[in-house]
Amino acid sequence: MDPVSSACLVLKDNIWFERFYIEIVRQLTSNKVMQSQMIGMQSSLDRILSAIQTQQAMGAQQMYNGAGPSRDGSGFMPPPPRNAFDMGPPQTDRAKSFPPLPGFAPPPHKYATYGIVPSTAPSSDDESEDTLPRSTLNAPIEALQGLANAAAELAAVPSASDPPRVKKRKRAEPIPRNAFPHVVEKGLVSDSEARELFSMFFSGCHLFIPLFDPEYDTYESLMERSPWTFDAILAVAGKIRSGNGPLSATFYKCLEEAQGIARSSLFGPVVRKEAVQGMLLLAAWSTNGWLPSGHAMRMALDLGLHRALEKLAEEPKQRTPDEERDLVVSARIWLCLYWFDHQMSLGTGRPIVLRDENYIRHCRILLTHPLSSQTDVRLISLVELIAQKTQIYETLVPLNGQVNHNTLSFIRRANAALEKWWSDCDELHRNQGMDQDHLLRKILAGELHYAKLWVLCVTLRGVAWDKMNYDQRELAFQARSSASNCLSIFLTSTEYRAALRYAVHDSLVTAAFSGLFLLKMASIFPDDVDLPGIIGQVEQLAQLLSDVAAERYALTLRIMLANLRRKLTERDRQQGIITPVPMPTMPSMPPPQFAQEMIVSPTFNFDPNLPAPITMEELGFVWPGDRGFFSPSAIPQWLQEKSLDDLGLPVNGSDGIFLQLNGSNGWTGEFNPMPEAW
Repeated sequence: MDPVSSACLVLKDNIWFERFYIEIVRQLTSNKVMQSQMIGMQSSLDRILSAIQTQQAMGAQQMYNGAGPSRDGSGFMPPPPRNAFDMGPPQTDRAKSFPPLPGFAPPPHKYATYGIVPSTAPSSDDESEDTLPRSTLNAPIEALQGLANAAAELAAVPSASDPPRVKKRKRAEPIPRNAFPHVVEKGLVSDSEARELFSMFFSGCHLFIPLFDPEYDTYESLMERSPWTFDAILAVAGKIRSGNGPLSATFYKCLEEAQGIARSSLFGPVVRKEAVQGMLLLAAWSTNGWLPSGHAMRMALDLGLHRALEKLAEEPKQRTPDEERDLVVSARIWLCLYWFDHQMSLGTGRPIVLRDENYIRHCRILLTHPLSSQTDVRLISLVELIAQKTQIYETLVPLNGQVNHNTLSFIRRANAALEKWWSDCDELHRNQGMDQDHLLRKILAGELHYAKLWVLCVTLRGVAWDKMNYDQRELAFQARSSASNCLSIFLTSTEYRAALRYAVHDSLVTAAFSGLFLLKMASIFPDDVDLPGIIGQVEQLAQLLSDVAAERYALTLRIMLANLRRKLTERDRQQGIITPVPMPTMPSMPPPQFAQEMIVSPTFNFDPNLPAPITMEELGFVWPGDRGFFSPSAIPQWLQEKSLDDLGLPVNGSDGIFLQLNGSNGWTGEFNPMPEAW
């Protein structure tokens, strides 16, 4: 039902409006809405009542004069302003339009930018003309604002002698066509190359972001339904195809097109659920995924994707195959976004935006649905794991490193819950026909060990190693075992090693942090661990990450290895053992492109109170000419000398552990400078 029709119902049937008002007041009382929202609703109600009074006065004047009001006569009353902006300058002094967004203009949708965008979900069968629409009750403030705007418009429309016939509520209007062409249509990428990249993406990328159904999301289907998602898929695959070599022109073209469409979505309506897929892809393979994932979450909520699971779990209703497919796809997108957004929050130490777990409680319904895909079992595992990690995190963080009997008891219960999660989900994978060596089951086992490591590192946050009591020391060695188990899965599974080239940053962080923790344990307790074994494992991991173009994490490991070798050499010197500084056994190679800005010359003014900077030779790099040094200011605080004895997870998560890229948009490569803020 459009807003004007809604206003007609209000004006012609005050009983409906009275029921609507009572219901909203009840909800506001039960939900304790903020005072500012109460004021906004009061203003909207006043505007509706004012429109009703205006309409009644005009009707009375019409009956007295025998004619309706005319715009040219004295009987016409202009509509009240909709908001403060309508009180601005007259029509002759038009305000200048905002400057266009870089590269792309907003799509020419007929929906107003700040209006009510009709939902694409079908109306409920149990809603009649005399009942309050569910969507209206779920968003009463928005509904009131729409009614107030429509009532103001209706006040300026002449009333007919006969009351208008109330029509049945219409279903959602069809989604408008795509406003942007894809890269193949624009001639930027050939069809054959696009098919190659598309196939590469679905060779492994979709396993780390279980967002698609390969049988439904085909090349032709996605190209037609969503140029945004299509371009994003090609950009991700283009980066993976380049490997350690220079990024291709195809990658830059696809990424520019995908990010251009993404920028246009910031200030315009979103009418396709595939837009959430496109934004989520750009966030997942970017090192700055926090902001785009937040925008994807808002788009999903605006489209109502969070209600898809609830609708699937309702009593079976007569739905068309297209409607059923739409619900399944919406539920899959929502679950993947829910997991990724929570993972970004926990991984970077930022607050969790959406805490309501009711939106995921029916997640396992996807596994038994006829339209489920093979990767849905991984998606359900990720969602259930992040729900448990969120509860654990909120319990441990307030303790700030305090370990007592209650803390130890909670950790035991948390580990038992994680073990049960793994056992249940591993059984789900096995029921899908996956053997013990299947990649997804290996990934699942690695996530179990990393989750245990993560729990213990959150517990030890802020604890200095020299002040550890017996219980804290035991937790540290439990964490070492979990890190070693996690690392061995990466290094011993041939399938996992091969799949890392497709991995998102979250999976790379899992491997790299496990190696960093082992190096810290070796630095603090050198006599209680297997030093040669740890160094050998981490060197293999650093080389593996370099091979899959994950130099941000490989270089971080190399820095920690160089620090550990220096510390062990200094310990031997104090004990009277003269040994040269050991060099890495990894093959020498030039430093990665992004790290060359972090290299300084020997004439650089170093602080004499700090340890000597690390040389390129210690990192295993070949640097022509004079000996180059790695800039100490580029090393994250968690890796610096003063923090080498801290085993706890930093407050800002991975942002305080790994090297920060200088890329303008979270993707390595040669990009034009972008403004920090607009």
